[in-house]
Amino acid sequence: MSSSVDDVLAAHGVHVRPLHQVISLLRTDWRDLGELVRISTAPRRSVEDVLNALGDDLERNESRFRLTPAAREKYARFAARDRKSDPDLLKTITSYVENVPAPLAALDHVQATPETVLNRALWLDERYDLGTAKLLFLGDHDLTSLAVRALRPDADLTVVDLDDRVLAYIDELGERSIRTLHTDLRVGLPPSVTGRMDLVFSDPPYTPEGMGLFAARGVQALTEPSDGRLLLAYGYSPRHPALGAQVQRALATLGLTFEAILPDFNRYFGAQAIGSAADLYVCQPTAKSKKNRGGKGKAAIYTHGPQSVESAGAAKPSLLDKLHEIATEGGLALESRPVDWSGSGPEGDAVAMDLSADPGPWLLRTLLGTNARRLALLVPNSHPDLTNAEAQAALNRLIGAKYKLRLLRSTPDNRHAIVVADAVDHQEELLTRAHARLANVSLDVPPDLTDARLIDLPRHRLAELLG
Repeated sequence: MSSSVDDVLAAHGVHVRPLHQVISLLRTDWRDLGELVRISTAPRRSVEDVLNALGDDLERNESRFRLTPAAREKYARFAARDRKSDPDLLKTITSYVENVPAPLAALDHVQATPETVLNRALWLDERYDLGTAKLLFLGDHDLTSLAVRALRPDADLTVVDLDDRVLAYIDELGERSIRTLHTDLRVGLPPSVTGRMDLVFSDPPYTPEGMGLFAARGVQALTEPSDGRLLLAYGYSPRHPALGAQVQRALATLGLTFEAILPDFNRYFGAQAIGSAADLYVCQPTAKSKKNRGGKGKAAIYTHGPQSVESAGAAKPSLLDKLHEIATEGGLALESRPVDWSGSGPEGDAVAMDLSADPGPWLLRTLLGTNARRLALLVPNSHPDLTNAEAQAALNRLIGAKYKLRLLRSTPDNRHAIVVADAVDHQEELLTRAHARLANVSLDVPPDLTDARLIDLPRHRLAELLG
């Protein structure tokens, strides 16, 4: 194949699929320029670039073109594909979905149907060149990443999620061919994915706050926002169009233009208030998007649970007073910080945080990401790390080389607990440098983790590394 053809295709990045179709059409029959543009949807200038680059491999008959018979085999990889005829693919995805970790209402999990998950993968592969694209999933309880992996074993895929169970499940079924990282998007994106992606897919919480935050993080992840694409699932009830208008305004404020809205593309088990369906928004960032892609997100972004947009917010002052009292025992100086583990900040004497809205992952990340002589953390009494001796032992195994823990259940009241963490002597350096690239802290790191930070690792990978 001519190197000039490669250059023309490479210049279009992940949006090269229409030009692939141009070459596929030229393999099969005589085509005129108008037909090539109309069928492929590629701009005329781009089609002309391909025709010029094909050089002697192209035959001309007045205003029509086709590949020479001798050249057609050279371009066989551009032949039209039909993936939908593979019934085994749907069976595989159905088995994935049947065993996915149970949905968490507090994280607005609603499971997409296996047919939807497969259709997402097929659509992405049809629309974009997944052989060259870096594709990021912001949350993936639906397991779209596994469907893309089953369809395209060569795709470069990354999943970031708040739910460690989902990350472990994807790691197991994907045999670690999909990069998995932990994050809470309200805190920020892992640096190892920031500004490095070509495509971002997400099915966010369907509140204006949730959609706006996930979209902002998606733009933040793109290498060059205006060249990338953000694919977002979103649905609202036709009985409440004002909700849809709020979300669309939030996306437009970020400088996103709606390249397409595919109605009812996503179907769900549940979400009956919106007809168990959601559209697929194809968004192209503009230059304005670069200015709106940083900062912290609001805590209340969900429709259910302690972090819903209608939640009460911070704990009562009386509970925080008791937290501060325990934090300063022994005369330590108190510093109160908001929930945040994006950077360790200055080492504190006694640091207190209100984690009463913790959906589960915050406690461990706060212990890993905060360096202090003492941490005092207010958490729900039903926190999964405290509910039984086995869970408590697992937490101690992960953090014991940094902090000695006291778990004060039913304190200050029967709905809350206080976790007190006192720094141990001779702390493990890896645990005190949780925000450094692992390659800069330890030589004994698996190759796929060298660019990550300890704070970004899924819990099961943390256990392996620290074990």
